[in-house]
Amino acid sequence: MEKLELIGKTLEEIETFMIENNQSKFRAKQVYNWIYLKSVNSFDKMSDLPLQARELLKERCIISSVILKEKQVSKDGTIKFLFELKDGNLIESVLMRFDNRANLTACISTQVGCPMGCSFCATAKLGFKRNLSTSEIIEQIFLIQAETGLKVTNIVYMGQGEPLLNFENLISSIKVFREQFQVGARRITVSTCGIIPKIKELAKLNFQSTLAISLHAPDNEKRTQIMPISAKYPFEELIDTLKSYTQTTGRRVTVEYVLMRDINDSIEDAKKLAFAISKLKSNVNLIIYNQNEKSPYKKPLKENILKFKYILEASGKKVTIRLERGSDIDAACGQLSSKFAK
Repeated sequence: MEKLELIGKTLEEIETFMIENNQSKFRAKQVYNWIYLKSVNSFDKMSDLPLQARELLKERCIISSVILKEKQVSKDGTIKFLFELKDGNLIESVLMRFDNRANLTACISTQVGCPMGCSFCATAKLGFKRNLSTSEIIEQIFLIQAETGLKVTNIVYMGQGEPLLNFENLISSIKVFREQFQVGARRITVSTCGIIPKIKELAKLNFQSTLAISLHAPDNEKRTQIMPISAKYPFEELIDTLKSYTQTTGRRVTVEYVLMRDINDSIEDAKKLAFAISKLKSNVNLIIYNQNEKSPYKKPLKENILKFKYILEASGKKVTIRLERGSDIDAACGQLSSKFAK
């Protein structure tokens, strides 16, 4: 008999299981708290449950089907997790800690591999295998907390895969993070390459989490060269969709832009980008390319980074440069999976 996986289950569903197995209804609340509030990954550690209840749970349930396969810790405190799914596939998550902030940000995956084919992305080289289930998305946060003993305060869907191509499970997992894990909507960010029909669906849902758009180029011609998705959903149409999204939701979007030397980091590129998003309610997050020996792309020069930032700020945009994290480990999406896949 296949065991019942408890991660992703609501309190009512756990209550039903306990009652059907001749246990007191209030025991379900205890189990629920151990899993969602304390991230305990062992029934033996649920100390306020009687032995009989713990033995029943061990016999008929599992907390999580995902297992930790590998962990790398950077000198800056960033932790990269490689998780193995029950079918043997591998996914990655990252926990980022900043010395001067209380926030703990976890970057999680929504797919095994990715179908987008962005030329600068390590995950793209893995190809696409399948979508993650709702529970597989949730288990990443649960296992990070169980492994570290820390409470994740911010969640970003920026790991492997395109979140909006796993739309139903994305929305379901956000609901669980908000209701069970008690992570506020404004502390959740979903990053997309620009799946226009799904951005429109988010607008209809009155999406209150942050939408981040992986733009990475100032026009359609250059974007199509590095991001094939732009051939299907052109740059100009994407910008118009985002403008409509901000008007409907009242929420500002985040424009993500990976700076790569001599590819998209020139003064002309900065001016074009500033013009393209001038009427879009947005902030800009500049990301320094995580250079590795298997990629032809290179990290931009510091002076070009600062010039790019200055031009965007001069146009009236709030611009941040994302701190480099985990540069001494396989922190970029897909790097660790690629190593183990071999």
